[in-house]
Parts: sequence; structure tokens; C-alpha cells
Amino acid sequence: MTKKALIIIPCFNEEQSIAILLGELSMIDFSGHYDVNVIVVNDGSIDKTAEVVSQFDIILLDLTVNLGIGGAVQTGFKYALENDFDVAIQVDGDGQHPPAEIQKLLNVYHETKSNIVIGSRFITKRGFQSSALRRFGIFYLHWLNKVFTKKNIYDITSGFRLFDKKAIALAARYYPDEYPEPESLVIFAKAGFSIAETPVMMKPRQGGQSSIRYFSQMYYMIKVTIAMFFSYIRKVK
Repeated sequence: MTKKALIIIPCFNEEQSIAILLGELSMIDFSGHYDVNVIVVNDGSIDKTAEVVSQFDIILLDLTVNLGIGGAVQTGFKYALENDFDVAIQVDGDGQHPPAEIQKLLNVYHETKSNIVIGSRFITKRGFQSSALRRFGIFYLHWLNKVFTKKNIYDITSGFRLFDKKAIALAARYYPDEYPEPESLVIFAKAGFSIAETPVMMKPRQGGQSSIRYFSQMYYMIKVTIAMFFSYIRKVK
């Protein structure tokens, strides 16, 4: 029986990269196992992201205000829940996540039946590895997540992730706003969800700018630490 899969692409000012990403996605054949739909959530971009996306035969949710990465991705989860998708796969709009690697997430999902599957840069350390400073920050978050969840997740900030129906339902109801990747893993672990990780090849961002700059990384780490702590003590009904 063919299952329904939704690829969720959150975008904020990604006019330089989104056309390449959508072109690569159109070349992937998922036939036989999944009926795949693609949705782009344009998070209040002020460039030509929406104009570029509208040239492709995909679903565009054009948010009138900027909700941030967490709100944009949650919009995709709500769509997936309302339209009864079996799995949802988050792919960042900056081109770092090659569409050809999506099959690896699907394979691990089939093998493990995990609620969440994370595409990791750091298991085999192939492909783009980010800067040394950011890797140190990710190592710290890996340790912090292990303290809170007892789970050994290496690429805790990876936005390349697959969610099953149970994870979609929870994320559609509650999903962190500012630091969704590390925060949500604490929430998913508290809910008793199984989380798997698989090595993938990633690329440097293909355009635009990251919202995290070198001068703000210490501030970012402090904020994420506090956010993960409150996610740990928070009760999510």
C-alpha cells in the first residue's frame, strides 16, 4: 500500500537557493512506496522567494508575517496532520540537505519504525561539517541533550528530519518557536518517542545568510540551554 509523504520546506529569504532545491527534488523518483507532496512555507520573506516557488507545481503556504523557523515548520506539520500524511520530512530551504539523501531517512524509518529519524553530518563525518566553532557548540548541545533525555544524538541541530504520524500530531499541537531542533528532541523524548539517527551528506548553504553569526554564538548557546531546560520541565498535554 502506497503511503503519503509530505516534504516540508521552511523558507525565509531563500530566493537564491530554493529554485535549485526544488529542481533537484523534481528529479527524485519515490514511486512504488510513497505518494510524495512538497510544501514550501514562505515565512514572510521580503525577497522573491514566493515568486520563485510559484513557478513550480507544488503547494505554497505564503505566511503574511514572519513566525520564525519553529512556526514555519509547525505550519507544515498542521498541514500534514489535516491532510492525513503518514510521514513528514523537513528539508531546509537553503540547499544544505540534498534531496537524494531523503531516501536514507526513509530506509531507516522502515528498518527501525522510529518516530523520528535525524539526518546527521557527524556520524561518518563526510560532506560539509560546518565551522570548528559551531561544531564545538553542537557537541555541547549533544552533551546537554544526553543529560536531559539519556539519548545519544550527535547532530542535534540538524533540520533534516523525518516524523511519523505520532510525531506529526504532537508537533502540530506544540512545537518550539526559536530553537526547535534541540528543544523538540527533549519534548519528543519526554513523550516516549523513539529517535534514530543516520549519516547523510550535507552541503554548505547555497545562498542567503544564516541567522546565527559568530558574534552571537555564545548568546545563542545560553538561550538554547535555557530553552532546553524549560522544555525538560514543561508539561505538554
